Amino acid sequence: MSSVAVLTPESFAEHRSGLKDQEITGCVPEDEAYIPTYLEAFPPLPEKGTPGEKSGEPASAWGSKIRPIKASVITQVFHVPLEERRYKDNSQFGEGEEAKVCLDIMQRTGAHIELSLAKDQGLSIMVTGKLDSVMKARKEIVARLQTQASATVAIPKEHHRFVIGKNGEKLQELELKTATKIAIPRPDDPSANIRITGTKEGIEKARHEILLISAEQDKRAVERLSLEKAFHPFIAGAHNRLVQELSQETGARISIPPPSLPKDEIVITGEKEAVALAVNRIRTIYDDKKRKTTTISVEVKKSQHKYIIGPKGNTLQEILEATGVSVEMPPLDSGSETIILRGEPDKLGPALTQVYAKAKSVMVVEVTAPAWLHRFIIGKKGQNIGRITQQLPRVHIEFTDGEERISLEGPTEEVEQAQAQIQEIIKDLLVRMDYTEVIIDQRFHRHLIGKNGANINRIKEQYKVSVRIPQDSERSGLVRIEGDPKGVQLARRELIEMVQRMENERTKDLIVEQKFHRTIIGQKGEKIKEVRDKFPEVIINFPDPSQKSDIVQLRGPKNEVEKCAKFLQKIIADLIENSFSLSVPIFKQFHKNIIGKGGANIKKIREETNTKIDLPTENSNSEMIIITGKKSNCEVARERILAIQRELANIKESEVTIPAKLHNSLIGSKGCLVRSIMEDCGGPTVSGSL
Repeated sequence: MSSVAVLTPESFAEHRSGLKDQEITGCVPEDEAYIPTYLEAFPPLPEKGTPGEKSGEPASAWGSKIRPIKASVITQVFHVPLEERRYKDNSQFGEGEEAKVCLDIMQRTGAHIELSLAKDQGLSIMVTGKLDSVMKARKEIVARLQTQASATVAIPKEHHRFVIGKNGEKLQELELKTATKIAIPRPDDPSANIRITGTKEGIEKARHEILLISAEQDKRAVERLSLEKAFHPFIAGAHNRLVQELSQETGARISIPPPSLPKDEIVITGEKEAVALAVNRIRTIYDDKKRKTTTISVEVKKSQHKYIIGPKGNTLQEILEATGVSVEMPPLDSGSETIILRGEPDKLGPALTQVYAKAKSVMVVEVTAPAWLHRFIIGKKGQNIGRITQQLPRVHIEFTDGEERISLEGPTEEVEQAQAQIQEIIKDLLVRMDYTEVIIDQRFHRHLIGKNGANINRIKEQYKVSVRIPQDSERSGLVRIEGDPKGVQLARRELIEMVQRMENERTKDLIVEQKFHRTIIGQKGEKIKEVRDKFPEVIINFPDPSQKSDIVQLRGPKNEVEKCAKFLQKIIADLIENSFSLSVPIFKQFHKNIIGKGGANIKKIREETNTKIDLPTENSNSEMIIITGKKSNCEVARERILAIQRELANIKESEVTIPAKLHNSLIGSKGCLVRSIMEDCGGPTVSGSL
């Protein structure tokens, strides 16, 4: 089963260094994973007897110059800067949204992903797997974990089809390679602008590749200059102004690979004269800088590098513009702290001053505080920290879950003020706050919480404390209580008492026919409420009607459960006893007389016999009257009703004793025989009893 491996910065560095030491085949630089063509992997054998070949010499294609076939498994490592992270809640690193997204991507692509939180709070991501899986995974990671931007690049409309490629394969390859989304206008759209969506780095790479494709198709002159990448900033100029001016002056299109793409090649396209002029100007700048510039190296803490780079690299451009010095930064995913300054000797000093100034313009300090105290330092709905950040908006305050440190980052003076305020809050809280931990069996946790959190919320409110009960998935019995010292002890005592009561609890199942459930519960639950009020410590659970279950569950203290069970059993016994019923056939014409004026007769019989008597509706052909209640009461009610009929019809009654085993034969199928007797004999009523 796939899993997200969340590494510390140190273990991540060790892992990467281990890869380098072992020289794992197939570990290739980002965007340069090589797949040999069929002809490269299997070059054709030489034709027999080729002139000029020496006997015994291998054919040139199969000789020592054969390119080694790369392994099918590759590894790519790339970095997501803090400012471009979509999810920045570091308190949940390793178990939050970033980890969930990576797990989903692994399941979808088959690639293996490892995350590491860098010192600058950026993400280092290592993706391993087959090339296709790695490229797909990387594209999804960039789209889902990194904030997106967009840009356009204009190339001649007739070149668009070459960017798309046969069946869209080239476009798909380009999107995978740069982890971007590239939208090309439809053929009927007059626009020549291609829109690229993705990260800043991905957009730069895609733009460069699209311009190269266009240059290849351009029928005008194309010149490729291989110039050391370290000198590209001098050719591009600060904020790319110099290369834009060169392009405008010469009329040639100049494509310089972005800083994130480790390529030396600069491509110039356009009219032959324009290209020649641009090439000449670029070589002049290159040769001049090559001759005049020198370098110095300085060590700056890795955590300060992002302040030298600045948002989207703007600070590096500002230093280049102000001093003419290029500042070369080590890759963000590298452990190196060495920064190289390249420029003319008399300008290196001012540039170095600016580098140090930018590095120290922001201060990072850590305040120590017990991890359990963090939520109280933050305050309800973040009010404590909110008050500090409102006063000092340029200070970034970060709490690390499970660690006893709070990081503060921002301008030195403001950070010092924020640090003093937080330390004062911590000092105050330590005086008036306390915590305790108690081990409670996990099986009792949900009962401590109560329905919709009723129990635990009451305790929190009553004692002004915070209670953390671990999730079931944690498989832990450690319950933590934090807050006012007195409240903490009172809450702890109540939780322990609740557990002791629950340990003395028992569960008992009563078998009750489902047809009686509604009667026991009563209209709007009135009857069962009386039972619950009588036994408040007992929880009575009736099954859902859809389950068609006869089990009624009782839970609570042992003695109370037994008392409640006996009480309910008596109610059930009474219901069963009162559920006897019998049918009395009465001539239809006598029903009104039995009911009486205003129902007086039937009402009197019901009340005096304590039975339920149901007569058929007027539209019904049935002559049966149903009597329900205790058996003895039902028989009395039947006799009363029959007496009314006899009185009205002067009916004579005679009893004939017939063995019970012959009853079915006498009645016949569906009563056909007994009905036949009644019809043949003038309509007497035949009734029987056991």
